Amino acid sequence: MARRAHRAAPDELLEEIFRRESGRILATVARLLGGLDRAEEILQEATVCAIENWRAAGIPENPGGWLTTVAKNRAIDSIRREKNLESKLIGLAREQALQELQTLEHGAIPDDRLRLIFTCSHPELAPENRVALTLRLVGGLTTAEIARAFLVSDTTIAQRIVRAKRTIRERRIPYDVPERSEIGARLSSVLSVLYLIFNEGYASHSGASLTRVDLCLEAIRMGAVMAELMPAESEVLGILALMELQASRNDARVGPDGDLILMADQDRARWDRMLIAQGLEHLERASRLGPARSYQLQARIAACHAVAITFAVTDWRKIASLYAELARIAPSPVIEMNRAIAVCMADGPAAGLEILDRLMREPSMRTYHLMPATRADFLRRLNRRDEAAAEYRRALALVSNDRERDFLRARLAQCESQ
Repeated sequence: MARRAHRAAPDELLEEIFRRESGRILATVARLLGGLDRAEEILQEATVCAIENWRAAGIPENPGGWLTTVAKNRAIDSIRREKNLESKLIGLAREQALQELQTLEHGAIPDDRLRLIFTCSHPELAPENRVALTLRLVGGLTTAEIARAFLVSDTTIAQRIVRAKRTIRERRIPYDVPERSEIGARLSSVLSVLYLIFNEGYASHSGASLTRVDLCLEAIRMGAVMAELMPAESEVLGILALMELQASRNDARVGPDGDLILMADQDRARWDRMLIAQGLEHLERASRLGPARSYQLQARIAACHAVAITFAVTDWRKIASLYAELARIAPSPVIEMNRAIAVCMADGPAAGLEILDRLMREPSMRTYHLMPATRADFLRRLNRRDEAAAEYRRALALVSNDRERDFLRARLAQCESQ
């Protein structure tokens, strides 16, 4: 195989290749071997082999194909050594399996990746375990990278991955794409995992950083894989469009010192126009596939912001209408709170406050810091400074993210000084 002339940084390139290719290689080998554990070992062995070879001989022209070939050959050796081959292949005859492995090429069977994604996101797994397993096996992130992203210990993430794998084994969760009649329910679990990953990157729950762009991009990358594999599923395109449109604002949401910048104050020249174009294209494709569902409606809301040249010309009435439609098909106190914000911008803070006051009875909103923060903003706009200050204090007692805390303190200081 041809080699590149330079031999610089093979470890760094391997990390990039591994993240991009590992899910596809792992999915195919796991299907043929009948399980994840041995497939992971083979992929790890191939990775170690690549590091050693590339250091000595240089980086190949097609490093992803090189890694695939090494994994393929090791899988063939494993199958040949296996005494009880038929039980390990879950129904695939020995010669068929060997033939498939020997003809395996770069860019193999798409359904293999779907099998891996649906297995990692199975509803019988705990949500936090689904996220960890999906990022590890589909996204190719290391345990340390996942732990760092979610501000927990390496041990915690490792335990989540182990628990997920044990659940798959003990409950005999099939390593397969569900039947068409079941795919709707199972797909919602897959998409919820993707959006959990994206949201943790877009608005970090805790810690010193407002965003974790690497997690946003990882979720978008996996969403793009899903859209490639399931191009006729409108909600897959819808969630991809939503993530792209929201992520397009990332650079403008954070100031030079890491401080939160509200949408009204963002420099729209810093919005990523390529991501916006991609998001709008995916949203248009989703709209041609059938009636809008949850993620597609949220993407339409994000599109309203994306196409507004300035904050002042944002179509808040359309956004409020979209939130009302979203609340009808997927009722949620958080959706209703966001509708209140749109109503506030369209019809004034008093109208928005009326909606929020009805939400105060919702138990889930009592510990959600954005509820008192939003109410405080409406009261501030109405010049009810003392009440606004009290709500900012409530929000400060609930918030976990340091940057959001700094923003709320600044708003509280404004209320107290006037």
